[in-house]
Amino acid sequence: MRRRDFITLLGSAAAAWPLVARAQQPVMPVIGFLHPASPDTYTDRLRAFRQGLKEAGFVEGENVAIEYRWAENQFDRLPALATELVRRPVAVIVTTGGPVPALAAKSASPTVPIIFAVPEDPVRLGLVASLARPGGNATGINFFSDELTAKRLELLRELVPAATRVAVLVNPATRQQPPPCCQTWKRLLARWDCRYRSSTPIPAARSMRPLQRLRACDPTRCS
Repeated sequence: MRRRDFITLLGSAAAAWPLVARAQQPVMPVIGFLHPASPDTYTDRLRAFRQGLKEAGFVEGENVAIEYRWAENQFDRLPALATELVRRPVAVIVTTGGPVPALAAKSASPTVPIIFAVPEDPVRLGLVASLARPGGNATGINFFSDELTAKRLELLRELVPAATRVAVLVNPATRQQPPPCCQTWKRLLARWDCRYRSSTPIPAARSMRPLQRLRACDPTRCS
C-alpha cells in the first residue's frame, strides 16, 4: 500500500470533519476503521496508519478518536459492524482488506465519507461512478491487482515456458468465490490453450498452519 497516498485521501476527507464534529461529535472527530480480519494480523500496518495520521496532524486520543471494528475473518459480520460505526456516529469510515468491507460500509450509509483500499476496479465493484469523478460518498485506492496478476502469469510463462501446472494459494475465507484473480488466470490460460482446473480449498485452519509456524520461527535458527 502507498501509505502517503492513502493518508492524503484521509486528509482530504478531514476537511469536512469540523462541520460534522459540531453537529454530531462535540468532543473530537471520530474515524471508523473497518477490517475483515483481526488486529493481530494487522499490527505493522496499523502502526503505519497511525503514523501517517500523525504526519497529517491527527493524533489518536488527542485531536481524533478511532473506533475499530474487526470481523475476525467472519465476513458476514461486516454489514453489522459497518452499521455500528454509522450509528456511533463517525465522521469517516476507513476500510481495508478487500472490497467486502468497503461494500458493507457503502451499503450502511449513503452519506458518511468512505475511504477504501481495494485490489480490484472500484467502478466494476460499484463503489464509485468513475475513476476520474468518483461521485457519491466513497473514494480510495485501487491496487490494480487484476493487471498485476496477469503480468505475473505472463512473466512466469516466459521464465518457465514448459510449465504445464501452476499451484496457487487462495484464502478460503473470502466471500468472493472464485476470487477475481482466478478469472484472470482462466482468461489467460484459455488464450494460451492451457487447461484451468480448480481444486477443493484447504480448510482455513490448515491453510494458516504454515504461516503460524513461520511467525513462531526464530529466523536465526529456522531453515
